[in-house]
Amino acid sequence: MHGRQRLADSLASSAITIAPGVYDGISAHLVDKLGFETGFLSGAGVSNSRLARPDVGFLTLPDIEDAAAHLISQVDIPIWVDADTGYGNAVNVYDTVERLARTGAAAVMIEDQQWPKRCGHMAGKSVIPFEEAVSKIEAAAEARDAVAPDMLIKARTDAAGTHGIDEALRRLNAYADAGADILFPDAVLTEEAITRTAEGLEDGYLSINMGFGIRKRPTTPLIPAKRLEEMGVDAVIYPRLITAAATMGMKRALESLDEAVETTEAYEAPEQVVDWEDYMALIGMAEIEEREEHFAVPPGQTPE
Repeated sequence: MHGRQRLADSLASSAITIAPGVYDGISAHLVDKLGFETGFLSGAGVSNSRLARPDVGFLTLPDIEDAAAHLISQVDIPIWVDADTGYGNAVNVYDTVERLARTGAAAVMIEDQQWPKRCGHMAGKSVIPFEEAVSKIEAAAEARDAVAPDMLIKARTDAAGTHGIDEALRRLNAYADAGADILFPDAVLTEEAITRTAEGLEDGYLSINMGFGIRKRPTTPLIPAKRLEEMGVDAVIYPRLITAAATMGMKRALESLDEAVETTEAYEAPEQVVDWEDYMALIGMAEIEEREEHFAVPPGQTPE
């Protein structure tokens, strides 16, 4: 159901699992149709696109729950869901995981930042105490076991940036002991730190964030997926790629429109927009038309 076993099988394979970030129906459809095996519902992406706010704690559980429910129901690939800090204490985490499991999430991510959280690559982060963080992962795992035993729990720590790689590794191993399946040290700054984490993990799958994936950032270095695989990484997410690319595409299209409205001549820039037929195919219009035809009533007749 919802590709959970497919995700588990992918993580268990020798090949690295690639998870582009998604934030709405179109981005999820594209990731699905272009052949990627899974997608990561980015909290930052939803906050930026839906709320027009930075990823600094404005997103709520209803926001991400609603986005997950709509998006997951429309694609065939498994979707990981970013649940930030779980929106409260361990009791809130239990409720969060329970609710997101019902949307069909293949995996749910819980992090150990203080609330209001910040994007892992922003300055000013802080993490909750070790014991509290472990209790939240225990709550996530218990909720998973109660309502969706085949769903995976991804535990994220931001301790590498606040306390160093040793503390991050200590937390990740404790989270694995508490029931997490996927371990994620965000904003690790060197290949050496990633390799050390891979070697120091006692259990679970290691996930790394590569941001844009095709452009360097001033934080984590840009490392090819194949190289990460060689380093012992099991999965890599690209949560910022599609939001940044979509923004660039919209910017360029609007610049073309600005030129178009200043001329009396027909102005075309087809390279700036997707073909209409392709767009309709992407969002499933053919299926709707087939359904309309199936249920259509011939002219002059009324259904019995």
